[in-house]
Amino acid sequence: MTRWLILLALVIPRFAFGQPDPAPAAGFVRQYAAHYGVPPELIGALIDVESRWNPRAVSNKGAMGLMQLMPGTARRFGAFEPFDVEQNIAAGTRYVTSLMWEFHGDLRLVAAAYYAGDRGIARKQLLYSDPDVVAYVEAVRRRYMFRKYPAVRPSRRSSP
Repeated sequence: MTRWLILLALVIPRFAFGQPDPAPAAGFVRQYAAHYGVPPELIGALIDVESRWNPRAVSNKGAMGLMQLMPGTARRFGAFEPFDVEQNIAAGTRYVTSLMWEFHGDLRLVAAAYYAGDRGIARKQLLYSDPDVVAYVEAVRRRYMFRKYPAVRPSRRSSP
């Protein structure tokens, strides 16, 4: 009897609280990226790295939603309900657009500023020494390339 209770306790939450469907979010990514003229692959890559497409994600520093917006950034760019998928993506894309303008389209600087804040990155450009920022920029770059050029993904097999 206890085996069945344990099994039910493990299985029922999966059906009741299954993984969120990323399809509507992907539609909003395409819509807002086209509207603001930013690469949808960049927005998708940021979401991949930030929340893994979990609209209810909350970081230990208080960033919220798919694009992990800090409360002040969310309000500044119009996400008054940061867990609302559309508001979160719209505000996050507006923020990325402002970073694209500030850093003249340099995606490395945009990703670094998205992670660490634009003030520090603007002062140091990419001369920072924080390994977390370097790792974040590399993770976003990798996801961006996979999204931009899906047919060019490297093989896991070694060369003969």
